[in-house]
Amino acid sequence: MRTWKLSNLLKVGLMIFLFVLWLMLSGIFEPLLLFLGLLSSLLVAWLAHRMDVIDHEGFPIHFSLKAITYWPWLIWEILKANVDIALLVIKPNLEISPVLFKSKVSQKSNVGAVTYANSITLTPGTITLALNNDSVEVHALTVGAADEVISGRMDRRVCKMEGK
Repeated sequence: MRTWKLSNLLKVGLMIFLFVLWLMLSGIFEPLLLFLGLLSSLLVAWLAHRMDVIDHEGFPIHFSLKAITYWPWLIWEILKANVDIALLVIKPNLEISPVLFKSKVSQKSNVGAVTYANSITLTPGTITLALNNDSVEVHALTVGAADEVISGRMDRRVCKMEGK
């Protein structure tokens, strides 16, 4: 019974997400077009259900509320890293010291691990090269950027979002 309720929640969540996305992209509030947008969202959610592609990891609705605190933090980290890289580039002598290292992955789900790896890549100055079961291989432009990943703050934030 619990699985049935969870799958229905995922289907309804997907339909609402698709409709809100359609509404934001179109910006049209005429009744006929609102109805057609809702109808198309229902159709896509139904097709996804029939194809059996709606699951806990394919549409991680359970991250939604916790992501509200994670995304602003990540955006702030991206902005800080942008400033660091910009200052690095405008200095007369480039103080680039590339570092290749591995860092621990503490997330329990694939979605959590991929979120962590993508968050590293989104932060300027670092890029994820490989994601393994228990580690992530990272290239950092500077030692400071490497230290930021090695400190584990981002790893802990993603674990917190994941609910660990």
